[in-house]
Amino acid sequence: MSDPAPLSLEQAPPIQAPIRFFLSAPLFSLLAAALMLLTGQNFLDSRWNPAMLAATHLLTLGHIGLIMQGAILQMLPVVAGTPINNPLRVAKLVHLSGVTGVLLMCFGLAFSQRLALQLAIPVLAADFLLFAGLVVYTLRHAMSQNMTARAMRLAAILLAATALLGLILLSNHAFGWWTAPRPVYTNLHLSLGLFGWIGILVIGVAFQVVPMFQLTPIYPKTLARWLSVVLSASLAMLAVSTIAGWDFVHDIVEFVPAAGMAGFAITTLWLQAKRKRKLPDVTLAFWRVAMGSLLLATMAWVAGRVFPEITTSGRHGILLGLLMIGGFAMSATNGMLYKITPFLIWFHLQSKRKPGGPSVPNVKLILPERHTRRQMWLHYTAVGLLMAAVLQPVWFFYPAALLFGASSLALWFNLLSAARTYQRIHGEIVRSALA
Repeated sequence: MSDPAPLSLEQAPPIQAPIRFFLSAPLFSLLAAALMLLTGQNFLDSRWNPAMLAATHLLTLGHIGLIMQGAILQMLPVVAGTPINNPLRVAKLVHLSGVTGVLLMCFGLAFSQRLALQLAIPVLAADFLLFAGLVVYTLRHAMSQNMTARAMRLAAILLAATALLGLILLSNHAFGWWTAPRPVYTNLHLSLGLFGWIGILVIGVAFQVVPMFQLTPIYPKTLARWLSVVLSASLAMLAVSTIAGWDFVHDIVEFVPAAGMAGFAITTLWLQAKRKRKLPDVTLAFWRVAMGSLLLATMAWVAGRVFPEITTSGRHGILLGLLMIGGFAMSATNGMLYKITPFLIWFHLQSKRKPGGPSVPNVKLILPERHTRRQMWLHYTAVGLLMAAVLQPVWFFYPAALLFGASSLALWFNLLSAARTYQRIHGEIVRSALA
């Protein structure tokens, strides 16, 4: 079995570095819900619908991407033992460029505004490519046996590949420079982003946080050592075979990432079933739904390859996207936020507190479970209704969009409440020290 990496909490960056990303993320999914309502039932007509393209990137780059960037900035010094110079300055620059670039791009996609898309290209290039380079450079001294650090490095490389291909695709929208087969390269872009950047990063984070926060046994050593490497190699081969037009190689290789992610999901569910503490836990529930969604997405994808006739309507692709983005990625990151955020707040307050000073609330008081559980059910219901709306938009679309927005708003309020608790207790600690 593979032990989680030891934590270097004394090297943690100021809490303002990651928390700005966490607080911004739900606002992007709220914007996606607003765009759904503004577009109406036509939103689900096609994956090429401008509003669909914009909402997809509001979720993948805005909501999920910001959470992952904030988590990486936090984990580089704490888990990998590789601190960043001037972490607050880096966080501000990454956050500002990411928020600005995603807003420009999604506005341009939704409303066919070429100027916004043209402005978005250099901003997004600076954000994602420089961030990926920063991660790879910072991790150069990470210990080779640190599997989370290895996964973060590989995820950052695949982020750069995803971003480069995405920028090329975006240039077609912004300038109309080329006429290459868009669906082929879009599918590759999705594979690199969902399986590579998001999938491998979730896997790397899971190696650390699932045993630590969910009190499960640790991941098998062979899986922890080789899964992210095999996934990265198969995705690289998938990219080469796509660009070179090697259809036979492509058709074989594309099963490897799906099988790897399915194996990860099954292993995680098995470890959760063997956890030491059997009490209900919101984070555990989010991760179980995330792993279940990942398995369903894998099975649905395989079904589409075996029975290609089910993919002709376009609904199959939208359902896959909902399972991967809403069911898997958003559920996993949501669950992560509900453990990492209160823990960071508790840790930073405890480290500033002097003997005899104001007491620091425990993590369950910082983010009460009754609030997080309410938002969890909103998220589950919204994703389920969105999937139903793909088949019956007249009945389910508007309730789904409203509940998706309500879930995003509830997540934002929960995180904001936790941040305000930090500000309040921190102020009491400072006043106590001055008294």
